[in-house]
Parts: sequence; C-alpha cells; structure tokens
Amino acid sequence: MLDDATTRSGGTATASPRATATQLAVPAPMPAPIPAPAGFTARCSRALLSPWSRLSLLVVLLAAAASSVLLFEPQKLLANGWPPHVEGSAAVVLFAVAYGLVTVAFVPRPLLNLAAGALFGSGWGIGVSLAGTVLGAGISFALGRLLGQDALRPLLRGRWLKAADGQFSRHGFRSMLAVRLFPGVPFWAANYAAAVSRMGYVPFLLATALGSIPNTAAYVVAGARASAPTSPAFLIALACIALPALAGVVVAWRKRHHLRGR
Repeated sequence: MLDDATTRSGGTATASPRATATQLAVPAPMPAPIPAPAGFTARCSRALLSPWSRLSLLVVLLAAAASSVLLFEPQKLLANGWPPHVEGSAAVVLFAVAYGLVTVAFVPRPLLNLAAGALFGSGWGIGVSLAGTVLGAGISFALGRLLGQDALRPLLRGRWLKAADGQFSRHGFRSMLAVRLFPGVPFWAANYAAAVSRMGYVPFLLATALGSIPNTAAYVVAGARASAPTSPAFLIALACIALPALAGVVVAWRKRHHLRGR
C-alpha cells in the first residue's frame, strides 16, 4: 500500500531488497572445459616426427639407394653414355643430375669423374662433374641435417667424434675445404658428418665446390686422355691424383696426436 501510494504521489519508490538482489545477481561462470586427450592422429604425428623416427627413415632411404646401385649399377650406365640418343646441353644436364643422385647412393666419385672425362672431354667433363658433386653433397647434407642431426648429436661422446664435430662446427669452411682438397675421407662420410655438426649450409657448399676442383679435374683429364696413357696430360693428371692423397696421409699422421689429446 505504501509503495502504491508513493508511486501515485510522484515520489520515488525504493525497491525491495528481494528485487534488488534479483537485479544484481550475476550468473556464475561456467567451468572451463577439460581438454580432450590427444587423439590417435596427434600421437602418430609426434611419433613419426621424433628424432629417432627421422633417423630410421634416413637409414631406410640410404639402404634402398645402396641396394639400387648394387642391383642396377647406374655408374656403368653413365660410363656408357647414358642417357642414349641425347646430345648437347641436355646430355650434360642429365649427366650432372644423375651424377648427384648416385653419389648420394655411395657410388665413388672417381669412377664418375673418369666417365665424365671420357664422354665429354676435359672442359665439359670438369664442369659437369663439379655440378654433380655440389648437387650430391647438397642433397646428402640436407637429408642428414633434416633427418639425422637431432638423433645423432647426443651420441657424439667419443674423443674423435667430439674433435671432428668441434672442428666442423667452429671452422666449417676451412675444415671442409681441407677435407675436399686432401682425399682420404669418403665423400658421403664427409657430407653426413658435416650435416650432424653445426656447420652452415652455404659454407659447406662453397667449400665443397672450391675444394673439389683439383681432384675432380685430375680424374676428368685422366679419363679424357685414357686412350693415350703415355701423354704428358695423362701423366700430370696421375701426379695430381697421387700427390694430394699423399699429402692427406701426411697431414693426418701429423694431426693424430692433436686429436688424441682432446
């Protein structure tokens, strides 16, 4: 009655406590949803992208490549002038691509360099061999860095392994340049050792291109002049092959105490 009278007289009515509580009531916050457990797809993705899974994939790829080389012997195809009925610049490009791919599969580069010299002569042979060398080294480095580095770096505990890793990581360009100039370390082994280290991609490729010139040129010239084994060019090429190998043996012998002391 009082409220009605106040309203009719033009006064200001005071809301009842119950109405005030109803107006000021704030809805309680909803509880945060509980995250659903990771699904089967997410778990499989993590497992497949783990370091050891990637390393296993690298091993399978390299094993398959090596098996293909043993079965099909692509180095013989290259030496006989593969691909057939292709001449000129197309043959050079295809040979360089094939060269790079088969070096990833552990085919020895000296055989390919001799074949390049026999097929294309000294000038084109050196160019195509260097292009294939850099291509094969780049593919091997990328595979090792992407699929093997995360799993293999924690295993570098031996004295020799630590010394090699430190040398490649701190002095990447000059270390790889020395490896390429003085033969002794297999091409594929140097590629994957560099990939596991912290060496940069550009220094690796640049050192490979520059350091491979003398040895590659010597083998290509030897292949180009193999029909004249008593010619001065052939004898000089043989000397250029033997002398760096001998120098590499001497350097390794002198460095053995330094590596053992680390």
